[in-house]
Amino acid sequence: MISWDGLQEIAYTLKQNKLRTLLTAFGVFWGILMLILLLGAGKGLQKGAESTFSSDVRDSIWVNARPSSLPYKGLAPGRTIQFTEADIVAIKQQVPGVGLISAENPLGSFRRADIVVTYQNTSASFGVFGVADDYFKIKRYQDYRSGRRLNSLDAAESRKVAVIGTRVKEKLFAKNEDPLGKLISINGVTFSVVGVFYDSGWEGRMSERVYVPLTTFQKTFGKGDEVNVITLQPSSGVDGFKVEEQLVNLLRERHQISPDDKVAIFSWNMARQTADIGGLFVAINAFIWFVGLGTLAAGIVGISNIMIITVKERTAEIGVRKALGATPLNIVSTLLLESILVTSIAGYMGLVVGVGLLELVDSGMKALDLKWEFFAAPEVDFSSAVKAIILLVVVGALAGLFPAWRAAKISPIEAMRAAK
Repeated sequence: MISWDGLQEIAYTLKQNKLRTLLTAFGVFWGILMLILLLGAGKGLQKGAESTFSSDVRDSIWVNARPSSLPYKGLAPGRTIQFTEADIVAIKQQVPGVGLISAENPLGSFRRADIVVTYQNTSASFGVFGVADDYFKIKRYQDYRSGRRLNSLDAAESRKVAVIGTRVKEKLFAKNEDPLGKLISINGVTFSVVGVFYDSGWEGRMSERVYVPLTTFQKTFGKGDEVNVITLQPSSGVDGFKVEEQLVNLLRERHQISPDDKVAIFSWNMARQTADIGGLFVAINAFIWFVGLGTLAAGIVGISNIMIITVKERTAEIGVRKALGATPLNIVSTLLLESILVTSIAGYMGLVVGVGLLELVDSGMKALDLKWEFFAAPEVDFSSAVKAIILLVVVGALAGLFPAWRAAKISPIEAMRAAK
């Protein structure tokens, strides 16, 4: 066990070689600083990429129809395919493993904000969509800034209510005006605003939308039982890719589409994108750890070299201590603690400075309202910081262990002879 005298001895030794100690500690400090900054940057890239996922659950499947590309059973290519609510009923009955299922109907186009919405004397163009009951369970991560989502009563009673995105609110309403309960006009039809949401998808453009109940949408705008987009989430534990395959095959069969026609039924499985992004960032994080640990290793090698020099310089002292009764454990523990102290203090400082710089960047981005497409607020999670500290202590101990063990094996006579 190390005594207070032992700690004073270590402090004295380090003071006698201030420049050497400082340079050695800086190598460790720089290594852990670079590791923390790289991990923070990697996390920022990951958060930026995930922000493009919008608010959908990560295993949702989205399906829409396009003109057929192949002739089939006497039907010509280029035929328009139209889904209906009967397709949703068939999917529920014939495709096992479907958890949630809903519909999404655009009044105009899917991607362009091309429907004029008016509030009092202010008008702007947005995307307007009719959505069924489970839609907002699939859009689970929408951030509601005020009000509520559409619900089953809105659909059952065909209420003329709407939820609007934050960009709709910004363009139609005054800065501090509360839109809840206010009346907006869509193609001359009045709807009451019951909620305001933010959706990060498409760099925030998904917040340029207005949602109304599907039943109201169909009756008001003359869409009958038409369905443009079918969206669903597989039940927990079910293979989503198998569900997707069965779903597409069923729709091909119902609408007499060739099994070889890969165009007519378009499906987008979020699980595939999630897996691709996840695999990419596993590789990026592995590379970051490789580079960071390589930088850190340079500092650790410096620690080991300095310990070898320290042992050589203190050979006579070690011999005298052993002659006076010091055990090998006393010798090893003293020299080992010196290595651990230098490594731990320098590494901790690197960790603190690294986290501080990441917080500074995060605060600066928020203050300047900087929003980059593939980079969000950088940060280092607690587990990574703990791993870095444990790694430092272990590697610091290993760096000093070999020189300390060699010192403990020196006999007093050999030590005194080597010192002459």
